[in-house]
Amino acid sequence: MRDPAALDRQAIDWLRASKEPGIRYQARRELLDEEAADDAAAVLEGPLVRALLANQQPDGGFGNHPYQKWLGAHWRLVSLVELGVPPGQPRALAAYETVLRWLLGDAHRRNVPVIEGRARRCASQEGNALAVGVRLGLAGDPRVERLARSLAGWQWPDGGWNCDRRALASHSSFNETVTPLWGLAEYARVTGDAAARASARRTCELLLDHQVYLSHRTDKAGNVKWQDARYPPYWRYDIHQGLLMLARAGALPDQRADRALDLLRERQADDGRWHLAGQPMWSTGPRAQRDAVDWGRSGPSEMLTLNALRILRAADRLALT
Repeated sequence: MRDPAALDRQAIDWLRASKEPGIRYQARRELLDEEAADDAAAVLEGPLVRALLANQQPDGGFGNHPYQKWLGAHWRLVSLVELGVPPGQPRALAAYETVLRWLLGDAHRRNVPVIEGRARRCASQEGNALAVGVRLGLAGDPRVERLARSLAGWQWPDGGWNCDRRALASHSSFNETVTPLWGLAEYARVTGDAAARASARRTCELLLDHQVYLSHRTDKAGNVKWQDARYPPYWRYDIHQGLLMLARAGALPDQRADRALDLLRERQADDGRWHLAGQPMWSTGPRAQRDAVDWGRSGPSEMLTLNALRILRAADRLALT
């Protein structure tokens, strides 16, 4: 019989030996409650962080559209804040300016039709951007506030978001819902904004009412890909991403998430780590949707393992004793 405490300790020891200071820092701070000032100071020296900031242009961007998959500033910034890049970091702030100019530009803002009373918006874009803005220390910026207000205003009656323009579409897309939950939860935590907190809570209820990954019509997964284990997830929903955002929103523990949490624990390998599974969204090659770094296409994943342990701790299931 497996010993969860031994497995979790193995996983944390592995993360503490990472070559990436941001991973070491976050594992020590969030899983062991250590200050980890030495690793925090070295985050920008990490090989993944350096690669994500490489080739930055004078305008703050990377020579492409901010949303270009997966090399634009939008995607790089999500990865950077997940790796622990600190608030106020000048190069990250410069990149973020290009994202704000895109998302708050007139052409972009005009493209939000309201059909059958529902705003049809690919809100994963604003969701990621809102979370990044808060992580970079800009929660008080009126432009970041506008992202939060927009998301709350576009929210569908069931608590999520969807860009499906078919009039009959009335159920939110989990792909378009998971990052708005992240952004609104982060914004509410830092600012105390009641509207953002209420909006995030409604989204949590949507995910929890589906037990994180089940269809609203059947007792099976709403999408077979929701059971994959990918990193980075970018805009796509899966069990890991859903549980992580519920954890960040303070919605765990909740018995409605128990089935998904059991599945998460079952996926832990005998060495304590979590392994990538399913088709990665990034790839290599001249015509592929490339990322700025190699996250691994199979085998154990540091970020997947870090996030799984974060989830377990939030759900009172991390076993270290």
